Amino acid sequence: MSAFRALAIVAILQLAFRRSLQQQVVNGTDDLGMSQILETPFPYYFPEHNRTTSLFPMEMCNGVTLEEATIDQLQDYMSNDKLTTSQLVMCYLQRQYQTDGYVDAVLQINPDFMSIAAALDAERAAGRVRGPLHGIPFLIKDNIASKDKMETTAGSCALLGSLVPRDAHVVSMLREAGALLMGKATLSEWADMRSNNYSEGYSARGGQARSAYNLTVNPGGSSSGSAIAVSVNQIMFALGTETDGSVINPAERNAVVGIKPTVGLTSRAGVIPESTHQDTVGTFARTVRDAVYVLDAIYGPDFRDNYTAAQIGKTPTDGYVQYVTDKSALEGAVFGLPWQSFWALNDPAQNEQLLALIRLIEDAGATVINGTELPDYQTIVSPDGWNWDYGTTRGFPNESEYTVVKVDFYNNIAAYLSELENTNIKSLADLVQYNNDNLGSEGGAPGINPAFGSGQDGFIASLATGGIMNDTYWQALDFCQRTTREDGIDAALNYFNNGTKLDALLVPPDVGQTYQIAAQAGYPMITVPAGVNAVSLMPFGLALMNTAFSEATLIKYASAIEDLQFSSGAMQQRTLPSWSGYLDRNIPLINA
Repeated sequence: MSAFRALAIVAILQLAFRRSLQQQVVNGTDDLGMSQILETPFPYYFPEHNRTTSLFPMEMCNGVTLEEATIDQLQDYMSNDKLTTSQLVMCYLQRQYQTDGYVDAVLQINPDFMSIAAALDAERAAGRVRGPLHGIPFLIKDNIASKDKMETTAGSCALLGSLVPRDAHVVSMLREAGALLMGKATLSEWADMRSNNYSEGYSARGGQARSAYNLTVNPGGSSSGSAIAVSVNQIMFALGTETDGSVINPAERNAVVGIKPTVGLTSRAGVIPESTHQDTVGTFARTVRDAVYVLDAIYGPDFRDNYTAAQIGKTPTDGYVQYVTDKSALEGAVFGLPWQSFWALNDPAQNEQLLALIRLIEDAGATVINGTELPDYQTIVSPDGWNWDYGTTRGFPNESEYTVVKVDFYNNIAAYLSELENTNIKSLADLVQYNNDNLGSEGGAPGINPAFGSGQDGFIASLATGGIMNDTYWQALDFCQRTTREDGIDAALNYFNNGTKLDALLVPPDVGQTYQIAAQAGYPMITVPAGVNAVSLMPFGLALMNTAFSEATLIKYASAIEDLQFSSGAMQQRTLPSWSGYLDRNIPLINA
């Protein structure tokens, strides 16, 4: 039994026991045995086997509707004494206990969450509300450090018991904003760096995370648990990290909003790294506004991450939430569709749904120009799906993203491990050896653990580089950045070639090459839910792409599109999970 489930059981039973004692007093009985019998297992405690809809409905929370609630609604409830943070976290814990045995999104619960909730309630009672996140519970991906009683392990048993030197910068900022760190979310182990053939969302510590839309299918990753937990209303918001798709992909595949910021907008200090050139910390929520509240709390310069100095003078002084707007902002907007670059690679049936949404955007007053291509798309965009070693596939390792990431990881992970205490793991070589010593659980060799089909070939490839930044490395870095930045996304945005830029590129993020190009550039993306695939039953999104530090523009138009979706009643928007295959436990998951 995981630490999360043990703690969840204790907390819920304590609450239930208190309620039962109260009821016994009311009924005038002391029959403790009978009070523990569950007479009504359906619908909140067990999924009813013969139901085809609403398998996991969410209970009311102290008389208010928590399912799909927004941060503003929760703040209203708490400011009007309809709800406290202490009550709220217990309701989320109940939801996690109800659903997590099926989706495995929560890896660990903060054992201090109740005392933190009480302290935040006391602050509110004394008239101190720190901001929109005061008393709001959240999860973080298990590669983001927290200097508390929880582990930080990237899903691997190798780092169990290790002590981090401090909170990750983003965690510290959220604590200061009054948000309540409730626990750690599951992920693809080592954020997908360890293997190139793997089951997305699997880790030795967390098991197989599964999307509640179809539990048999790839849920997206590597921030799988973060997106899933938000999607099934286990939590209000979550943090994830992205090197190449790890925020955008799970967000769109779980029908939530994902914001992947420009590299350097959010600090990576205290985050288990992959590539200093591409890593960024992003946000998951069910609405754009909620995701932006979180972004506002975590962005800013940090002396421990020199990349964050690049944002100075390029970010708003009063935060990004001021740019959240409504559908009227679409009037006069001009968007581009890089059709041959990305759209032509997408599922035609999905394109039909997305183009219906595009027509709604045009009806709202926007101009959408087809054919705004990345000039070098035929060279840099793989026609056969996401491939971060596509340069090598073409015969040019000096044009490959993977050439850079392999070297970066060797050096960046050594720097991270050097600050840990209470562990013998100090290098990538130590990690490789640990996985070899624990073949059954960590799958250090191919064909042992079905979740790690290629064993740890990613680690081994990185180890072979020795971290040497040779000519091939520098050529690959220059090629990837130049062809995706000034000769890529920026060139597509400058479609008119007269100094007038498109407001954004609209792309289908189910095509992994979209976020791959943005990842190599270090540029931001936002995805909003846009529908469900009729065959796989998995959600998909519509994403907006722009240049470095253009988050204000992306937020403006993502929120406008979201408002258009809601106000028009369009089918192309977020829907609740269907829980297809809720009893299936296949590993590896199906890529569909």
